[in-house]
Amino acid sequence: MNNSVGNTGRVLWAGLRALLVLTVICGVLYPLAVTGIAQAVFPGRANGSEVKEGGRVVGSELIGQTYNLPLKEGEETPAPDLKWFQPRPSNGLGANSVNTQYRLILSGATNRSGDNGAVTGKGGREYCPAKPEAGTLCAQVTDAKAAVVKDNSVPGHTVRPSDVPADAVTSSGSGLDPHISPEYAKIQVHRVAEKNHLTVAQVDELVADHTDGRILGFVGEPRVNVLQLNIALKELTQG
Repeated sequence: MNNSVGNTGRVLWAGLRALLVLTVICGVLYPLAVTGIAQAVFPGRANGSEVKEGGRVVGSELIGQTYNLPLKEGEETPAPDLKWFQPRPSNGLGANSVNTQYRLILSGATNRSGDNGAVTGKGGREYCPAKPEAGTLCAQVTDAKAAVVKDNSVPGHTVRPSDVPADAVTSSGSGLDPHISPEYAKIQVHRVAEKNHLTVAQVDELVADHTDGRILGFVGEPRVNVLQLNIALKELTQG
């Protein structure tokens, strides 16, 4: 019996020592090593890809933001501040206005299928009807497209519904995409120029300067980071 108790004690002590050693290695030393290497080699990315303006953090390159007017009495959804470039639609973006406050609310996709609210036409092709059922993805896309056309049509420049790209009327899978397509940015150029008393050529150049190409020349699609573009726009208007 004494041998049995002694063996059990040795096994428990060996297990305890293994637990302590692995805790120190995996729970302390390894995280510190990874953190130290990340801070030394990729400090910006290790700290969340922070974007700074005037010496203070105004957001992250990786998380989108909205640019809205203050919520008025009786409004459930604030109107977009049309002097800024607008991001993709999303219910998950934090509110910001280049940039007094940065606050993330929630994130997530709509979880609606691409044919939500669609009807089947000739040949089995599905399409959104002229008046889709409220609350469906078709209704959201239809309303968003009408808003993009209305907001970005200014005297001397009319946006056609066929000009509106998909990312202007749909959210990303995460709901936090910080980028828009160059096509969506260009649709907004005339409106941004008018609201900020700039020339179309000035704003066009701004978009071109902040358009990133495909990674390694073939991965992904060209994109524009809305936060960085709006910071550059603010600097241009105040310059």
